Amino acid sequence: MAQISDNMRGAALMTGAMVTFTINDAFTKALGDALPLSQLLCLRGLGVTICLIIMARVLGQLQFNLPRRDWIIMLLRTAGEIGGAYFFISALFHMPIANVSAIMQVLPLSVSLAGALFMGEALGWRRLLAILVGFGGVMLIVRPGGADFNIFSLYALGAVACVTLRDLIVRKLSRSVPSLMVSLVAAIGITAFAGFVSIWDDWQPLSGREAFNLAGATVFVIFGYIFSVAAMRVGEIGFVAPFRYASLLTAIILGVVAFGEFPNTLTLIGAGIVVATGVFTLLREQRISLKRRVVPDRIR
Repeated sequence: MAQISDNMRGAALMTGAMVTFTINDAFTKALGDALPLSQLLCLRGLGVTICLIIMARVLGQLQFNLPRRDWIIMLLRTAGEIGGAYFFISALFHMPIANVSAIMQVLPLSVSLAGALFMGEALGWRRLLAILVGFGGVMLIVRPGGADFNIFSLYALGAVACVTLRDLIVRKLSRSVPSLMVSLVAAIGITAFAGFVSIWDDWQPLSGREAFNLAGATVFVIFGYIFSVAAMRVGEIGFVAPFRYASLLTAIILGVVAFGEFPNTLTLIGAGIVVATGVFTLLREQRISLKRRVVPDRIR
């Protein structure tokens, strides 16, 4: 019963993380062209950084005496985070929120493929086939050469590539490095990068509506960090991870309600294919992990 309770708690936290991250996306998208991207990232990053410093301090995770190797890995991960934020938000400003979210759901597939190509991780033919089918679903959403295709569709794919790098490189991080410290370094990196780029941009005054949207984005992205860190520490990853697809349902609902964006049939079909192949990949990984644990027990 304790294990079931942990799994359900982890599933609830992952769902909360995905919903709050997507609500943050909606607040960010609502800012539209009102603010330069660098100003938006800088102001939001400042709020996130301050809150993460307080959280890390309270929880005793504010640690700077880390090995040099871990600092290098965190900086490389932060580079992926910066690229992912730039490409994702740029695409979000110019594409329906459901389309961008659907493309981002290919991450479990892209991470599995990159792990096999660059880190020598095992990848059976079933999961390879699922990855190929999943990327086919992405092509239905992007539709190269179609009337709705534009450069920002490629930006969304660029975000996938950057976040894949981010998620792959973190696997090399020592287990002793606190999760909040990793998130804090990323937040500082994004804020510093955006602040530097903003030197060449004209900062715009905030109206009451824009300040509200910016505050909403900051608050919900912080909750997203809190829930996502907690989710990965509770329950089995194979059980918890599929609940990340709650972000796609949330994005579709917010797109319709907040922005009047109705996904077309091909987008919904493509999103369904991506989610189905992603869930298959996660379940397959869980099954393989169980076999690896059972075999040594039998040997003993």
